[in-house]
Amino acid sequence: GLVLALAGCDSGFGQATAQHLDAMGFRVFASVLDPQGPGAQELLRSCSPKLTLLQMDLTKPEDIQRVLQHIQAHTSSTGLWGLVNNAGFNDTIADAELSPLGKFRACMEVNFFGSLELTKGLLPLLRSTGGRIVTVSSPAGDLPFPCLAAYGASKAALSLLMDTFRSELQPWGVKVSLILPGYYKTGTTCDPAFWNLQKQRLVASLPRELLQAYGEDYVEEINQQFIQFMKVAVEDLSAVVNSITDGLLAANPAVRYYPGQGLGLMYFIHRYLPYFVRDLFLKGFFINPKLPRALRRENHKDAKKA
Repeated sequence: GLVLALAGCDSGFGQATAQHLDAMGFRVFASVLDPQGPGAQELLRSCSPKLTLLQMDLTKPEDIQRVLQHIQAHTSSTGLWGLVNNAGFNDTIADAELSPLGKFRACMEVNFFGSLELTKGLLPLLRSTGGRIVTVSSPAGDLPFPCLAAYGASKAALSLLMDTFRSELQPWGVKVSLILPGYYKTGTTCDPAFWNLQKQRLVASLPRELLQAYGEDYVEEINQQFIQFMKVAVEDLSAVVNSITDGLLAANPAVRYYPGQGLGLMYFIHRYLPYFVRDLFLKGFFINPKLPRALRRENHKDAKKA
């Protein structure tokens, strides 16, 4: 049976994929952020004893090194066939100007640098089997979704990195695939309480001038629209799990998989229609912020009086 390493299995795609591949009889090394968490415990309950749970925080190089050493030590006889980069992080829904620099860094740290370090660390094993790398990125890395700059920029960097690995690893017979899923219900990403708390923290952290220019109701409105949008999230993760599995096992895996509804239309608009049509579409589909406070008509009147 093939040996596979999966990063980010606490919930969502990673957890569902680990269960699926384990049920297919493969030997799975699944990394989780919290081995005591409900996701990790669910994996232990539902999977065979062949599955190995490893604790890993992708922002901690020592965690990554420990996982690399464990996998190297336990695959010397079997080799490693595939790596699935699925760990992802986002906790900010706001204009780029309103998103603290630290939030951009946090997204880069997990979504880009963490995946880069893990991939580089496992490459010697993957090169010797001529294996596979499958990475879950996001359409937000290709299209400028409103209020997703920190997350989108990190996913854009990740997608480009994987495209580069694809061409560079071709001589070694290692195939690299990207998964660009639509909107699915995964982890905290669908918990309104979590997002409300993030919104409160954001408002509290903003410099006064910025908060006055945009208005607290502006940030509130973005948050409400995002929570509305979450209601359309798809619960059945099987399309994504099947794409990841195909990337690992197909003789000729696709370069990019687009599991989920509406992505074809989105990419069509992105490729063939003018920018303003795309931007209107993204606002209509995702979040359409109201006018910032400083630009509203009633404020202009006040300003003139003053």
